[in-house]
Amino acid sequence: MTAHAWSSPVVRARTMWPSQPGALRIRPLPRESAASYLTRLAATYQLTAAQLLDGLHIATTGTFAAPPATDIHLSAEAAHRLSAFTRIPPAHLARALARQLPPASIGTAHAAIAHWQPVPPAVQPLPACTACTIRRSPHQAAPAWIHPAPSSPRIMICTRHQQASSDSRQPAPLDIRPVPELTRPRPTARRATTASLSWASTITTRWYDHQQHLHQRWLTRLDRLTNANPHIPPGPASPALTCRSLVIHPETLILAAALDRLPSRPLTHAQQTAFLHRLADRLRLPRLAPADHDLLWQRLHAR
Repeated sequence: MTAHAWSSPVVRARTMWPSQPGALRIRPLPRESAASYLTRLAATYQLTAAQLLDGLHIATTGTFAAPPATDIHLSAEAAHRLSAFTRIPPAHLARALARQLPPASIGTAHAAIAHWQPVPPAVQPLPACTACTIRRSPHQAAPAWIHPAPSSPRIMICTRHQQASSDSRQPAPLDIRPVPELTRPRPTARRATTASLSWASTITTRWYDHQQHLHQRWLTRLDRLTNANPHIPPGPASPALTCRSLVIHPETLILAAALDRLPSRPLTHAQQTAFLHRLADRLRLPRLAPADHDLLWQRLHAR
């Protein structure tokens, strides 16, 4: 066989066996989607994900689409073959497996099979920090997609490399160096419960959409982000939408911490006034007087 024939991606893929580990060790990122890791691994060997799976003798079903639109579910035998090839222990490799429950035919299968499955936009992984990705790749890294930490806002911020992601429609993480407040959240805000974070996110999102209270600050922050990141796609979703969660993130954490400290008993009128005064001070607002239809006001009266 000629040297040219051996250079064919299909030929290279078909010569791979689980008993023959790959020459390069590609480590998964924490919480990386299985499709993302498999795509990066294949790209290192100049293969497609389908060719890599074929080389490992893993049968596939479903329709492949580039991450983050799909993820892949591996049977136990398929995961074992991938672990042997990558030289990554199964327990460590499990961090890169799909977060959704696999189909029954995959989860109980004894054969080496895999299934591509669409991922709803609301739970799609987000683009990973490019600097962190390159550190785990021997050469120029392919884009990686990782899931946000559970029970936290759908935002990922790499304070070391000043990159952040908040929407799967963004093709790459954003440079947040012009917005330093994103990397300096207040420590007390990090301890807020999931319920308080959910309420705070809903409230600040409503403020953002209706241009209330912090509109000018958020508009300035959005302008800084878009100017520093010309790669943000202009449509079909505008940067005002795809960057929304990131723009409101500092104030969302502050509000979540404040809501988390509210007592379980109903507040008196004086206590409500004192709470709004303290919250305005933490948000660096001269005053905070929510209207009756404001979700914050409803939250205070719902206790």
